Amino acid sequence: MAGANGSAAAEAAAHRVGAPTNPMATALLTDQYQFSMAYAYWKAGKHADRAVKNPFGGEFTVFAGLEECIKFIANFKFTEDDILFLQSVMPMCEDAFFDYLRKTDCSDVEVYSIPEGSVVFPKVPLMRVEGPVAVVQLLETPFVNLINYASLVTTNAARHRHVAGKSKVLLEFGLRRAQGPDGAISASKYCFMGGFDATSNVLAGNLFGIPLRGTHSHAYVSSYMSLDEIPDKSLKSKDGSRVCKNFVSLVKEWLQKIQLADSLCGVFGETNQSELAAFASYALAFPTNFLALVDTYDVMRSGIPNFCAVALALHDLGYKASGIRLDSGDLAYLSIEARKVFRTLEKEFNVPAFGKMIITASNDLNEETIDALNKQGHEVDSFGIGTYLVTCYSQAALGCVFKLVEINSRPRIKLSEDVAKVSIPCKKRCFRLYGKEGYPLVDIMMRESEPSPKAGERILCRHPFLESKRAYVVPQHVEELLQCYWPGTSNKPRVELPSLEEIRGRCMQQLEKLRPDHIRRLNPTPYKVSVSAKLYEFIHSLWLNEAPVIDSETKAAKHRDASRGTSGGGATPREVVGGRRRSSGMTSVPPHAGRSSGEGAKRSSCGRRRLAGSPSFFSSPVPNPSPLSSPAHAILGNDN
Repeated sequence: MAGANGSAAAEAAAHRVGAPTNPMATALLTDQYQFSMAYAYWKAGKHADRAVKNPFGGEFTVFAGLEECIKFIANFKFTEDDILFLQSVMPMCEDAFFDYLRKTDCSDVEVYSIPEGSVVFPKVPLMRVEGPVAVVQLLETPFVNLINYASLVTTNAARHRHVAGKSKVLLEFGLRRAQGPDGAISASKYCFMGGFDATSNVLAGNLFGIPLRGTHSHAYVSSYMSLDEIPDKSLKSKDGSRVCKNFVSLVKEWLQKIQLADSLCGVFGETNQSELAAFASYALAFPTNFLALVDTYDVMRSGIPNFCAVALALHDLGYKASGIRLDSGDLAYLSIEARKVFRTLEKEFNVPAFGKMIITASNDLNEETIDALNKQGHEVDSFGIGTYLVTCYSQAALGCVFKLVEINSRPRIKLSEDVAKVSIPCKKRCFRLYGKEGYPLVDIMMRESEPSPKAGERILCRHPFLESKRAYVVPQHVEELLQCYWPGTSNKPRVELPSLEEIRGRCMQQLEKLRPDHIRRLNPTPYKVSVSAKLYEFIHSLWLNEAPVIDSETKAAKHRDASRGTSGGGATPREVVGGRRRSSGMTSVPPHAGRSSGEGAKRSSCGRRRLAGSPSFFSSPVPNPSPLSSPAHAILGNDN
């Protein structure tokens, strides 16, 4: 809850940052139990306690969604209609609680985050949220929602970019297959962030300034029956010096020349004339950007010769055709054969750069098919990717979690029978340590009170849970990861949100900095994540302090009761989540970004692999947990 100055500051911040992209991202976009907990905090007088929480971690994952989170808290407030609705569904709550909600905003909240577009790893907090515990609790669900899909699809896009290579053009064609309009808009934005070059989504182009690309469909080609359907056959030359009164006749002349060309040995015979009509009509409409879909009838017998005839006719008038799109068949073979024809015609008719025209491939492409094409050999310049990209077909969700790590400056820990779900407590600072070759060596978490690590100094890095896993590192460069993006009413310096183009550049730069074995598609080397010696000691001290001491006689009695099929009394309730037994609490079964599918249930095209039991530090088997922070301190992160 903020006073007059805080409210004014919040309104000014909302104006500066702007509204969320999705108008449904309002203060009501949260789970019902968040309001229940907020009321319980308020009822107990704990709603203003300072909490710290953290969101997210991965193997690799590209962190995305920060801008939308900042826009969300900048505009966080309850309307009178919101209050009336909450009163109707929570009639047991006192009126004073709703008065509290009416005055609530995020002016007392502080957000520290890893920059958007950064490559992140398991355990390291992506974001630290500090503020009144009731408010921070209400931010949990929307923050996880805004980060989950954004990071998932950005990571998927980055993986496609990595396997395709820097030289290929990647086009996002997922609008029609995305999960609704909001899913489609988000996908276009975050695919561009992850390394794609353009989208077919016009609204996304308008909202975010993403370049637009597209050709035509099979329906356009099949809608034509003959060349006589083209009413205006004239076309002015590119320099405007002359007008070709019958472009269609010029196209037919070139088709005949192609069919009779000695260098092609008469390989082309009669073509589909309705397809030729469609191509000629499209070229008349777009002479400077003619790119044709050539597989409506037959790629090599009709589509390629018809396209070449139109392209050569355009060349006569000073234009340069863009190329073709293949949407079916053996893409590797067809691209190679099409390139041979282009190069042959370049020499036959002395048409410069005709052999270098763009060949675009589509047809349900994904990371695995592009990798297979690379191994087979192909002549594709550009990939149009839709369904498998925007739906993250092999991994439905990322699994971000939000963990309380400190309350009123008192560190908190979440314990579990599964060490993967033990949170790393307290308000922390995170650093990335780089080696001599410029590659990052390890990410290290430290207590906020500890001095920052320095380049050239020897630093003891410890595995958070395994005592024997430790090593000294002498970094050549040190980068602090968490930066303040929302200072609330404090006077702390605030990092301005970068543009989408700048975030995309950071993502590409981050991937280039990683050692190749960390980001290879199959069996990548796990990146090392550690804690300082002081944080290690504190984790285990707090762990011992919070874990109940077991009475051996009582335990033996319970085992006897269990073997007899009796309850024995006092059993701790458990629940099954994703097939795992765990204690109730704010936990989730973690998926893992940064791995590939094609290896059974353990892998996915969005980079998922079950990391529990895989090495995370100095090749020792360890699962990968992670936290969310706020005064309450909360930490948002991948539970791995």
